[in-house]
Amino acid sequence: MPAGNHDLGVIGQIDIADFSPHAAEAARWTREHASAETLGFLGELKAKRDGEVIGLWHASPRDEVWEYVLSVPQAEECMDEMEPRVGAIGHTHVPCRFTRTDQMVGETVAGGTRFDLSEGEWLVNPGSVGQPRDGDPRAAWMLLDPEGWTAEWRRVDYPIAEAADAIEAAGLPRSLGERLFIGQ
Repeated sequence: MPAGNHDLGVIGQIDIADFSPHAAEAARWTREHASAETLGFLGELKAKRDGEVIGLWHASPRDEVWEYVLSVPQAEECMDEMEPRVGAIGHTHVPCRFTRTDQMVGETVAGGTRFDLSEGEWLVNPGSVGQPRDGDPRAAWMLLDPEGWTAEWRRVDYPIAEAADAIEAAGLPRSLGERLFIGQ
């Protein structure tokens, strides 16, 4: 699993001064409240995973930590940097796919959508379990099968109100919980 910018900020590997004020506050809170075991686990993560049949990057093959891949031209440039034929990214929290066969295609992907990845080049994003940003508040994830070369995007309901209440009870900014209700 690749490390994300928030993981790296919590353990001090990147400066949280580059975060938004609320994100920096959440990173500080996590740093102060996480167990030694959790911090140790985060410390073992890297923003990319080499040597896998599927390329794994938190953000992109060009910038493992910060790049938001949201456009077809940008995804095409990222594919030019990829060694594996299929890569998985995150960071944007938006479930989407970019495919290069005869032409380049990119689109957001709804839950329940399945693609055959056996041909062409692919850059896929599962979305986010904790904070999807595509207007759908349900947790977004992807079942990626490298043996059958398929990807299926899935959505699942979770107790958003409980999550928002826990954020507020922890003393974190209320807006961090409120945005969960609207998938932002």
